[in-house]
Amino acid sequence: MVQHLFRVNLRTMNSVKKSKQSLATNKSKIKKNRTQIPQITEALEVNGKAGRKANDDEILDMEEMSSSTYAKTRLRTKKKSDELEKGGKVHNNPSVIDLKQLDEEPEKVINSKKPKGINELTGASSSKKIKKETDEVNWEPKDWREILENIRLMRLKDNAPVDTMGCHKCADENADEKTQRFHKLVALMLSSQTKDETTYHAMLRLKEQTLIPETIVNMKLNTLENMLHPVSFYKNKAKYLQQTSKILVENYGSDIPNNIKELVALPGVGPKMAHICMSTAWQQVTGIGVDVHVHRICNRLNWVPKATKEPEQTRLALEAWLPQQLWGEVNHLLVGFGQTVCTPAKPKCENCLNNNICPSAPKSAKNINKNENNEINPQLAELLNKAEFKKSKTILKNC
Repeated sequence: MVQHLFRVNLRTMNSVKKSKQSLATNKSKIKKNRTQIPQITEALEVNGKAGRKANDDEILDMEEMSSSTYAKTRLRTKKKSDELEKGGKVHNNPSVIDLKQLDEEPEKVINSKKPKGINELTGASSSKKIKKETDEVNWEPKDWREILENIRLMRLKDNAPVDTMGCHKCADENADEKTQRFHKLVALMLSSQTKDETTYHAMLRLKEQTLIPETIVNMKLNTLENMLHPVSFYKNKAKYLQQTSKILVENYGSDIPNNIKELVALPGVGPKMAHICMSTAWQQVTGIGVDVHVHRICNRLNWVPKATKEPEQTRLALEAWLPQQLWGEVNHLLVGFGQTVCTPAKPKCENCLNNNICPSAPKSAKNINKNENNEINPQLAELLNKAEFKKSKTILKNC
């Protein structure tokens, strides 16, 4: 027991002795370092000045090593480069960057030295994808301004059914504004896949019964169906008309909603009707109304990046490139054009001013409306002086 305690005490004494020796050694090192600090600082300042002075003469040479996947970088002085050039070995490596030039114009130098065909950040596939997306955003149809200008000319020449019997003409001009808005909505609901003449006469029959939402709600369904006939799908439209009228009476004080979201929520009201209703009833352009005429013409003129099957697809494609200041007129313009010239069956391409630039025009119709001097036919020349056309032409130039 005594021997064990003696050994423990001996070990403790040795540890204390070693600690004292280590402490003394560290103190001497610290004292020595303190005396060397001024000398080190002075040396660093001298070297720093020399380094900055030599920095302007250095060239950063980055060479891509074929045997490795990383770039080897080394510094070469301007003096050595001059020696190489004198020896006939001129350095034509495009990856060499002058450090002085890099300090002055870093972006210009880096972009000019970037190897062709390499996208360091996104990769080649991502670069192609970005370019494709950019092209889609910036896409617009060929000659669309000239085509639209010619359509305006043709629309000024002759009236179309939409001009005299469209939904904006179906409202009772003597009624109050709220009632007129309801008339326009009803006309739009009836116009789907129905000729303007048929819709117009159905509206005349309805207005004989004091056309307000309350009248439609209180009317028997079969009576309403008979009044709508021969409108296409008149039974479904009669049902939707009663349901919508009830909603308007209960939720809107017999008025119509003043926004797209609530309009399309009404039974029997789609996006086309809602956008046209906002334009004609509330004088607010919220989008392009695309019916069968607009849908057909846009595909014939290649006004969509790729062929569309549904009018709603055409609307989205058309709104993506057509300037917004033209949205308000394009429906009325193209509908009338589709009713008179660009008809569904047997379009009158020989009478169309666009037959030379329309991608769907047959070869037999080319150059019919142009004389030898490539001027518009004399019978259409008077249209150029009309104020409406001049105003439209100014809008097109600003697009």
